[in-house]
Amino acid sequence: MAQDGRVAVVTGAARGVGAAVACRLAARGVRVALLGREMERLRRVAATLPTETYCFEVDVTDEAALLSTARGVRERLGPASVVVANAGIATAGAFAVTPSALFGRVIDVNLIGSANTARAFLPQLVETRGYYLQIASTASFGSAPLMSAYCASKAAVEFFAQALRSEVRPTGVGVGIAYLHWTGTAMLDTLDEHPVLRALRSHQPAIARRVHSADQVASWLARGISHRAGSVYAPPWLRFLQPLRPVFPLLVARVARGALTGLLDDELRRGATVLGAGGRADWDVGPPEPPRP
Repeated sequence: MAQDGRVAVVTGAARGVGAAVACRLAARGVRVALLGREMERLRRVAATLPTETYCFEVDVTDEAALLSTARGVRERLGPASVVVANAGIATAGAFAVTPSALFGRVIDVNLIGSANTARAFLPQLVETRGYYLQIASTASFGSAPLMSAYCASKAAVEFFAQALRSEVRPTGVGVGIAYLHWTGTAMLDTLDEHPVLRALRSHQPAIARRVHSADQVASWLARGISHRAGSVYAPPWLRFLQPLRPVFPLLVARVARGALTGLLDDELRRGATVLGAGGRADWDVGPPEPPRP
């Protein structure tokens, strides 16, 4: 796909993978719209990019605001040719002690936010015969205890993107799904504090325990975007695990059962933790106010 002068939209672009993929795309001559909830950080990212860039402070769960943002992107940069649905948050903690509002927020941002993003920009992608990339995770391969909301949301966005792909294929729009493994972002920093997640990682082969930088992951994503790939794997060897997915839930459950057995009740009842600076910023700000009648 020739990219010079094209327009890309990246959600969750204030830090981590979102910021890194925006940098990779801009280096290829793509003009970029950075979307996120932290305007000051978005501006810092924009200041490093070599192409025309605009920042939009928006909550992806706010459909009306996202539709307005889509109009703003068109007015300032032109219709989007690439949309990367990257915005996401995660929590770790037992389901029983996770506040319903926090559980719901993870689902809203990761799943509903992705659907809102696709809905807002799909008309532009149809116009440009563009490409939509849904950021998913190997969390959808086998759901880990203590991360029920995150794993459920990532499994859901994978199936959402698969359905969307079939629906929009006749329009010329491509839909890709990116499967990210251990990625060196702020979201990962506190994962090893959680015993089940630590146990799951320790039982993986050395190649699977390796943490890849956000920039390295972004390079794989940018390559997938350039090829309009149906699936993007970060790291690439994950593609060979797809045929084995039916056995992963059993393996994860077996490892998790052993890890949970050794935990004290107070460890299991420890309050849920919002992972990463981006997730904490989202939770601290809270969801947008509902419109007044």
